[in-house]
Amino acid sequence: MSLFSSGKYSTLRMPTSGERKMVIPDGSWVKCKNCGQTLYTDRLADNLLVCWYCNCHLSMDAHSRIVSLTDPDSFAEMDADLKSVDFLHFTDSKPYTARLEENEKKTRLNDAIVCGSAKLDGRPYMLGVMDFRFMGASMGSVVGEKITRLVEAATAAKLPVVIVTASGGARMQEGIMSLMQMAKTCAALERHAEAGLPYFAILTNPTYGGVTASFAAVGDVIIAEPGAMIGFAGPRVIQETTNSKLPEGFQTAEFLLEKGLIDRVVERKNLRKELGLLLDFFKK
Repeated sequence: MSLFSSGKYSTLRMPTSGERKMVIPDGSWVKCKNCGQTLYTDRLADNLLVCWYCNCHLSMDAHSRIVSLTDPDSFAEMDADLKSVDFLHFTDSKPYTARLEENEKKTRLNDAIVCGSAKLDGRPYMLGVMDFRFMGASMGSVVGEKITRLVEAATAAKLPVVIVTASGGARMQEGIMSLMQMAKTCAALERHAEAGLPYFAILTNPTYGGVTASFAAVGDVIIAEPGAMIGFAGPRVIQETTNSKLPEGFQTAEFLLEKGLIDRVVERKNLRKELGLLLDFFKK
């Protein structure tokens, strides 16, 4: 029986070749958050949400990322129905349940990651993409569970795993359960590695906290987009805590490449080709 014929998998209809456009903010124009230039949204979509004035890689939602890294109609979503539960009855400025409802309505997602099987130029692999729009793509029990199931499915099917990260870290509204996901996801990836299968991490802006300290940092090859901010605590917190001046470019992808934490910095327009080369190189 095929792994992907199981009832817990559902096919996510992706746009046809004529429809494959990046999702962009409402309106005909947007401003680049880095240089302040006004960008025409149609051209911005065609340019993979990268500013052509300063090369700033703007935030990309999960759907657009999937479009950019998969063959048309090849992505089949897994576990789309999983939803977070407010088991702590957590309230800060508003109840956690209210935050979840707001973010579900805003993003049309049930949580901060979309996972499934995919193909790239005919090569099968398993893909997980975090969506920063959903509570800063914080990792709670659902994000950790979906990543773990994704990796376990990849191990069973003997397929590579690719995870695209963008996160503020662990989800405080779920307390210790959110921190537990760090160990759970890494344990699943270790079993995947023991089976001789590759895992590629693609780090985008921003990737912080428990995500950086767990599955984002254990890829066989770790790629980052230009200018992505990557770390555990933010620069301001570190500077105030240590009372010292941080090096220029601290926590940028380029700084971390120089220090050896990541393997390469790849522009978004080249990610598809780069991933294809890696899938070919590591195939068994």
